[in-house]
Amino acid sequence: MSATSSAPLAPRGSSAALDEETARAELYGLLSQLYYAAPGTDLLAALRVAVTEAPSAGGFLQEPWQQLVGAARAQSDADIAREFDRLFGGVGKPEVYLFGSHYLSGFLNEKPLVRLRADLDRLGLARDEAAMPETEDHVAYLCEVMRYLIAGDDMAVCNLTAQRDFFATHLQPWLTALCDALASHPQARFYAAVAQFTRAFAAVETQGFDMLE
Repeated sequence: MSATSSAPLAPRGSSAALDEETARAELYGLLSQLYYAAPGTDLLAALRVAVTEAPSAGGFLQEPWQQLVGAARAQSDADIAREFDRLFGGVGKPEVYLFGSHYLSGFLNEKPLVRLRADLDRLGLARDEAAMPETEDHVAYLCEVMRYLIAGDDMAVCNLTAQRDFFATHLQPWLTALCDALASHPQARFYAAVAQFTRAFAAVETQGFDMLE
């Protein structure tokens, strides 16, 4: 579960490009799990023993990744679960919202969600309501869509253009605001580190997609 690469997006096909694509997909998958529910024992155990040194010195993600791993090592499973519940759970208004519509419009279930659902329909994707009751603009769902667009086999939609467009429309405009809310929250310890890593990873993604222009 190494997450220290900061190389720009490379054309699909070369060995280096495939390694980069796999790493990106795995990171989106990890973020999806961390934001959807309190991480389980197996995930935290893997995170605590993860490699924290980049293959080459000075990798942009190395420091925030080290901080994330360190935060996992510093807290127990129960402490992290309680933090997740304090920040995102409870009845009524959560301490920190995980839904894009909140940051884009100030309200839940607004126009950004309508546009997202239309784009998901064009991609041939649909939320399994039994598996995920939250609306599609939940950050965990969006990260899972990005993972699919990177690692999926349907080249008609699983390509860099689709990734760039989806990221630019449905994640990039508000992800920093979520990270700011978490990083500044007095009760966020583990999730402050998750936020800092998310911010760094999003910056790498933005830079890579900009190079496609």
